[in-house]
Amino acid sequence: MTRAFVIAGEPSGDRLGGALMAGLKTLEPGIAFDGVGGERMQAEGLDSRFPMDELSVMGIAEVLPKYRALMARIEETAETVVATRPDVMITIDSPDFSLRVAKRVKARAPDLRTVHYVAPTVWAWRAGRAEKMSRMIDHVLALFPFEPPYMTAHGMACDFVGHPVVSEPVASDAEVAAFRDAFGLGDAPLLLVLPGSRRGEVSRLAPVFGAALPDVLARHPDLRIVLPAAAPVAPAVKEAVRDWPAEVCVLDPRDHPEPVFARHKRAAFRAAQVALAASGTVSLELAAAGTPMVIAYDMNWLSRTIIRMMMKVDTVTLVNLVSESRAVPEFIAGNCRAEKIAPGLLEVMAHPEGQYEAMELTMQRLGRGGEAPGLRAARAVLDGLAEARA
Repeated sequence: MTRAFVIAGEPSGDRLGGALMAGLKTLEPGIAFDGVGGERMQAEGLDSRFPMDELSVMGIAEVLPKYRALMARIEETAETVVATRPDVMITIDSPDFSLRVAKRVKARAPDLRTVHYVAPTVWAWRAGRAEKMSRMIDHVLALFPFEPPYMTAHGMACDFVGHPVVSEPVASDAEVAAFRDAFGLGDAPLLLVLPGSRRGEVSRLAPVFGAALPDVLARHPDLRIVLPAAAPVAPAVKEAVRDWPAEVCVLDPRDHPEPVFARHKRAAFRAAQVALAASGTVSLELAAAGTPMVIAYDMNWLSRTIIRMMMKVDTVTLVNLVSESRAVPEFIAGNCRAEKIAPGLLEVMAHPEGQYEAMELTMQRLGRGGEAPGLRAARAVLDGLAEARA
């Protein structure tokens, strides 16, 4: 019987971990799990060693007060892995925690197989991370098809397993109609606004996004604005949109049970004619729904300066990268200004067809229509383990 120690440190990793565990159980029904994870991993049979929420902290200001506790959890987790000797340890994203655990495990048990799920974005910046990771990771599971060569160049095995966005449900026509009816949107054209899921993103982007709206509304006075908010920033979002030049339909996850909110959000993504979104995975969610988009993002001046010096690509939008196109307009850093974003939105609204091919190609390349990413990841883990044992 195979024993897997699986570690996730945040909700996105928990989703990946839950799908991976489901795939492992399908391929090897007797597999046993240990580790750290959230609700989705626990639903697949994991008895988490401690609450995953303890690891879900970001930023220096948030980490510093918890630094000693986090370091203690890193050491405790590594000791547990070494003591229990699983057949494989699978760490999922959260590199600040996961790779520190892996480093300690490899130092004490060099022959214990280690797998990391989600390749670091070395193709974009900080290329040295791959070499450092190779010292403690044997096998990488990549979300994007262009990532394996960056990992194998440093001696790690790497499999492209597909992106989970291709397995997420897309709203049906009936769900879109029900959503429009529930929020009194009628058949008005919709602009979806997505200013990020972190407080810093909302504080920086919401004023800029709001300032871009008057020119758009002047050309499209019947346009309705919908903003699905992330739970941690919903109050900040509602405060930020009070000064916007039009009424905003804010979808607040606190107002609905999770499945209902998820259904509303899916419907909003598919119902919108265009979206204005922060940079990130959300561009893939929009592509999955077939919604044309404009991407805009800014950060504090220090981060902007450092990243500009280290960037290796000329676009940060994942749809552009995966499709090898520049179909999605983006306004990043110094270009994240209302007077530039508004014409970009108007152009996409006038000619949305320019993005459809890139969005469809992106979904194909990420695995739509093929085996579910969780199952592909599970197969890669078991195949790699079998090769290591041979």
